[in-house]
Amino acid sequence: MLYWLLVIGAILVVVFVFAYNKRQKTKKIKLADIREKWGKPTNEQRSFNLVDIYLRAQTEPVKITPGTAEDLDLEAVFSYIDRTNSKPGQQYLYKKLHDPETSAEKLLEMDEKVAALAKDRAAQENIELQLSRLNSNNAYYLPELFVNEHRPLFSPFLTFYIQVSGILVITLFVLLLQTPNQFYFLVLMGMLIANLILHYKNKGKILLYTHSLPQLLVLNKVAKWLFKNVGTMGNQNIEGNLSKVDKLNGSLYFVNFENGVSSDPTDIISTIFELIKTLLLLESMMFINSIKRVNKYRAEIGEIYRYVGEIDMLIAIDSVRAGMPYYSKPVFTADDKLDITALYHPLVKDCVANSMRSSADRGVLVTGSNMSGKTTFIRAVAINTLLAQTIYTCCAREYKAPLLNIHTSIRVSDAIDEQKSYFQAEALSVLDIVSRCGINEPVKSLVIIDEIFRGTNTIERIAAAKAVLAYLTANRNFVFVSTHDLELAELLGDEYAIYSFEELMTDKRLVFDYKIKQGLLKNKNGIAILEGLGYPASVVKDAYEVSEQLRKKYLL
Repeated sequence: MLYWLLVIGAILVVVFVFAYNKRQKTKKIKLADIREKWGKPTNEQRSFNLVDIYLRAQTEPVKITPGTAEDLDLEAVFSYIDRTNSKPGQQYLYKKLHDPETSAEKLLEMDEKVAALAKDRAAQENIELQLSRLNSNNAYYLPELFVNEHRPLFSPFLTFYIQVSGILVITLFVLLLQTPNQFYFLVLMGMLIANLILHYKNKGKILLYTHSLPQLLVLNKVAKWLFKNVGTMGNQNIEGNLSKVDKLNGSLYFVNFENGVSSDPTDIISTIFELIKTLLLLESMMFINSIKRVNKYRAEIGEIYRYVGEIDMLIAIDSVRAGMPYYSKPVFTADDKLDITALYHPLVKDCVANSMRSSADRGVLVTGSNMSGKTTFIRAVAINTLLAQTIYTCCAREYKAPLLNIHTSIRVSDAIDEQKSYFQAEALSVLDIVSRCGINEPVKSLVIIDEIFRGTNTIERIAAAKAVLAYLTANRNFVFVSTHDLELAELLGDEYAIYSFEELMTDKRLVFDYKIKQGLLKNKNGIAILEGLGYPASVVKDAYEVSEQLRKKYLL
């Protein structure tokens, strides 16, 4: 007997040592990966239809409209700043990027949390290691557990039957073993057949939760570790929320175990377990109990999710800052001035930095040829305003501005299915901006418009553009507009400051310096480019003559 006990003990020790070494090896690999990607954008493919589940679940509209998100390439910006280690963190950051803060106090509080977590890089790595436990794609579905109340999976009668079915089957089986009885046998066979049908018929209802429920158990474990090692991070109710969600653990452990066993259908244990849970309706019963309790603690689950997601986002912000060529923390002012020094676009490699000063009563008109950098510049202004009010980090040496709403009209296309012309679609886009930028708005706006009203004839385009731009600055909004219409500069007068991007023609090549300059274009290279490219001499001569006439007409 002692011999066998020693053998069993030795086997258990070997199994324990093997499992421990495997865990340590996995931990080392994960830590090496965490250290390798620190301060760097990740090249992973993101499923934005899953990333935005939490964003889409919001009942109140976010501040960044879908049109503005597209104008700013927000998915690409998100991919650049996404250094999260968990799916909840990724979703939380994505939602944050669409909902810029209009409270400087909240942004300062967030930055203090970033600094607190950044004090000890080794401890920060351990936090990232814990967060990586929620990196399964199944964790994307966690918001579905708390955003809406869940209906009962089954009718009251069927729910009652499922809950007592397992006990009845076992009781009948025991009775048959003690006293063979044809009636008991027929009832047992009838129940087993009914249970088999119910199990597979209702599989679809249960499948809705097979992604999220097992991840809830992981979420709770990660949150407990974070609470023990990091603290509340401003969430004073987190301990109580964790205690309440602990009550789901019994059914969640079963769901988790069931998923683990079912992951290999060729395994004999999986086959036996599938048969038992089918005949006793164990799966249905556990999901009924789990969903009932999830409904009861939806608010607590949501708070735990946000607690974990925020911590992951805070560490990601620190990683973003560590990898930037330079950055600044924004200074939010109460005046109507905007002052950005050495601004750059985070997605443009080796981006040429530019500085800009503006005010709410005087907009900025940016001119220049295509590819000269004007659209990239005005888009960079909007992106930096967004980053300032979301992750409290700017791609600039210095950023000073009031807290602003952000509205853009950059990418407009024909709405053929709605029978709208390009101009009509553009006019509706600008109208949406105008309606949000009235004089009585509590938070003023940053307005970015690229080539305003390009879809109509010159006279009406310039007239309409002048009226709209004058209205926006009269209501004390910060307005940045790119245009080829130099006539606007004369019509707007002192209401707008004029800036330009220039290019030079050398050896039949365009050379751009991407530096913004005050005033109108000094070099008139458009016709020279045609000449350099080999256009007929008569075309070039005619173009120069018409150009000179137009310059005299508009005093340019």
